[in-house]
Amino acid sequence: MLIDRIVAFFTAAEFTWRDALDILLVAFIIYQLLKFLRGTHAVQMALGALVLVVLYWTSLLFNLETVNWMLRTFLPFLVFGIIVVFQAEIRKVLAHLGRRPFLGGFTGEKQEEVLDEVVLAATTLSAQRTGAIMVIEKEMGLRSYVETGIALDALLTYDLLISIFNPKTPLHDGAVIIQGSRVAAAACFLPLTVNPELSRTLGSRHRAAIGLSEDTDAVAVVVSEETGIISLVAEGRIRRELDGRSLRPALLEALAGTATPDRVLPGAEPVAMQEKPGDARPAR
Repeated sequence: MLIDRIVAFFTAAEFTWRDALDILLVAFIIYQLLKFLRGTHAVQMALGALVLVVLYWTSLLFNLETVNWMLRTFLPFLVFGIIVVFQAEIRKVLAHLGRRPFLGGFTGEKQEEVLDEVVLAATTLSAQRTGAIMVIEKEMGLRSYVETGIALDALLTYDLLISIFNPKTPLHDGAVIIQGSRVAAAACFLPLTVNPELSRTLGSRHRAAIGLSEDTDAVAVVVSEETGIISLVAEGRIRRELDGRSLRPALLEALAGTATPDRVLPGAEPVAMQEKPGDARPAR
């Protein structure tokens, strides 16, 4: 019996500190994986795969030969199915492992200056009801998104941001990507999120910012063209109705990786906040 073999293994094996370390590392990896998947659409799929694994071991335990044969036949194909279905999550996990936890894109005084310029520009654009997306790069590079826009490589200033998002300029229709203390590019395309849980009242600007934050660790500040509402997007989550006073500490938390923005659920935003058609164009 399977249980007898498991019991015999633990009674016969000599438990050492290496075994304890091995168990702790495996537990830590599983915990981090579950923490990463929490709140995503991959949770239900992962639970389904777990059910199949439990069913397989149950068939071994109770000698269910037909069920065991069927699972042994189809489980190898399930591995390839998991790779296809979870390709986005696998990509994000690998990118997460490749981050540089102790090397940020900018720190100290430069970070303070960047935040001051971004916050001041966001509040001004909000008062003018001018739509905008300002993306701040962290550890993960955004070169592929920078190449979709117009390269600037200019020193970040309040005046530059206001000029870029002026509706009469050719660069306003898209996202600005900030690397360190410089504006890398403007009029950049961002990927739209496909998260079905998001409120339908969110326009393409917000969905583009959320889509980028789902694939990278970047932080985005979004200004609604219709309502002037300032939103902060990080880690696939959005926090709305910020002002200059609350935006700055929220940005600091998001850049430090300690922020917990509220996920927008269906119907969470009133209809009055719905973006007008001009604010729901694809983000460039």
